[in-house]
Amino acid sequence: MLRVLIADDHPVFREGLKQIINETNDLMVARESSDGFEALKQLREGSYDLALLDISLPDINGIEILKHLKTEKIGIPVLILTMHPEEQYAIRALKAGASGYLTKESTPNELVTAIRKISKGGKYISSSLAEKLASEVGRIDVKASHEMLSDREYQIMLLIASGKTVSQIAERLSLSIKTISTYRSRILEKMGMQTNAELTYFAIKNQLVD
Repeated sequence: MLRVLIADDHPVFREGLKQIINETNDLMVARESSDGFEALKQLREGSYDLALLDISLPDINGIEILKHLKTEKIGIPVLILTMHPEEQYAIRALKAGASGYLTKESTPNELVTAIRKISKGGKYISSSLAEKLASEVGRIDVKASHEMLSDREYQIMLLIASGKTVSQIAERLSLSIKTISTYRSRILEKMGMQTNAELTYFAIKNQLVD
């Protein structure tokens, strides 16, 4: 029986996951958490065969949790299961140590297949993501400007491009307005831009936001 930890801040979605997993004869939900710090604590203290992590968690996000696990040498396989499309976070998640990436639009059968494969030491990605990774490996040109951003800068860039104000972003990420303004200035400088409108245009053009 494979022991699975679920970390997602939406109770209804967690209940749906638990039902899918617990109805499978070789899987069981061992623990669940609704925020990033709680999930990280459980991963440090418990014994699990696999973790399902959302990216957008309160406190710390799924990418940051992956980095902690790598630094602390906690070798649990992690499947990212998120609403964010592959274009936004998949490559960053895999580089941070995830064993797979699925969107919440995936079918229950695909989820179970991914869990079983990852628990055996494999990787699970979609065919479209495999193509993106192949192009990443084969690319020799200069990195796209958004790829030079840190994970936090990238997260804030996406929020700005989605139309969020500095104060809204500060509240959402539990950071000060001054800190977000500093990040914004750094993002614009790294990307060679002057305004939020330029960021928004870039993000839409590169399919980073809808």
